[in-house]
Amino acid sequence: MLRFIVRRLLQLIPILLGLSILLFAWLRALPGGPAQAALGERATPEAIARYNELFGLDEPLIVQYLRFLGRAVRLDFGTSARTGRPVTTEFLERMPGTIELTIFAMIFAIGVGIPLGYLAARKHGSWLDSASVIGSLLGVAIPVFFLAYLLRLVFAVELGWLPGSGRQDVRIDATRITNFYVLDGLLTREWDAAWDAVLHLILPAIALGTIPLAIIVRITRASVLDVVNEDYVRTANAKGLATSTVRRRHIIRNALLPVSTTIGLQTGLLLSGAVLTESVFSFGGVGSALYDAIFARDFAVLQGFILMLAVVYVLVNLLVDISYGLLDPRVRVR
Repeated sequence: MLRFIVRRLLQLIPILLGLSILLFAWLRALPGGPAQAALGERATPEAIARYNELFGLDEPLIVQYLRFLGRAVRLDFGTSARTGRPVTTEFLERMPGTIELTIFAMIFAIGVGIPLGYLAARKHGSWLDSASVIGSLLGVAIPVFFLAYLLRLVFAVELGWLPGSGRQDVRIDATRITNFYVLDGLLTREWDAAWDAVLHLILPAIALGTIPLAIIVRITRASVLDVVNEDYVRTANAKGLATSTVRRRHIIRNALLPVSTTIGLQTGLLLSGAVLTESVFSFGGVGSALYDAIFARDFAVLQGFILMLAVVYVLVNLLVDISYGLLDPRVRVR
């Protein structure tokens, strides 16, 4: 297992290097350039030339890239042209919101997806099985932004049951410790602040968790159907074991191995920034910050956020591989 972990860690190096090269080249190819984005209306040819000279943007691209790579290793991505604050500080303040939203979205997806997929497999060929397959296809096909707008229109605007924007009511004077609003409310025993933060998470979590829900339903259903036909399940039934024991020890335990991998990968994708969902609900996370940075041509934020999100995604995938290796004895033996 140690050799497996070391090999995975070494594989991260060329992946991150390749991503940094692509990101650097892409941002340099965008129209306007960093100087115009930073100077805005003051972007005269003389001002742009001075800016490029000051920040070394007139040097060869290889020199610029090596300098960028050296700063990235120290998590120094410069300052935001839009807010004037360090990019790393902005990221650390925004990331807790995205993590909270991801956790609630995955709780929704796992809590509904695994039981529904298992029931669909048990009732294979029934109306429940057909409904789950059709529902999972719709869940993948419906655009996230459309579902988000629909949920906001119905439950926030028309019915007024749930808040439709933000992470917390601005009228609540909540104490900030970790920037995880729910956790902060629990730690400080400000129950109204914690509950309000939960209410603000419901609609965006449902919208964001729809695609993972659909995928988890399909993977769970297919995995259970495969495991049911395995020899060890037939042997357990032939030995006279109780049906609940066969399901718990032999079917569910083995069927959840590929499901756990899917859950890990979907979590990594959601942590990488839910741009559309956060933009619709004005949710103060990484996704909404990227949305604002794209339209403001804030190259420092784009570079820093995308690269740090890529690291988060790669690390989550590494944890998934390690977890799968610990759960699956075939991988553990190799």
